[in-house]
Amino acid sequence: MTTFFKRFAATALLIATPVFTVPAFANDCSLPETPSVPDGTSASMEEMIAGQKAVKGFQSDVQAYRACVDETLEAMKEAAASGEEAAVEAYKTANDAYNASVVAEEKLAEDFNTAVRAYKAANPS
Repeated sequence: MTTFFKRFAATALLIATPVFTVPAFANDCSLPETPSVPDGTSASMEEMIAGQKAVKGFQSDVQAYRACVDETLEAMKEAAASGEEAAVEAYKTANDAYNASVVAEEKLAEDFNTAVRAYKAANPS
């Protein structure tokens, strides 16, 4: 997703520059890379704790990403309200990227919770 967003940001900037008074994605909003989740059936307690820290770090980073995008989305929304086709499309794409970050965060949390349940089942003590 990171590569997609960077490509989108570059494209949006090229398309949007003549349309917006403030260039789209002037803020350097970078979607953080989603960490891998340990295999709960075979991971050690230390690996599970490291996984938990990675998940919490991702959640913090993705919240910062969305705060950054929020600033840009507001300007894009105003430009899209003018009905300019490029602005409408740029806003839709940016909004979709924002929503995808929410889905990625939810999926990571779900995957980690599944790993925790698997860890507990494999280590019933």
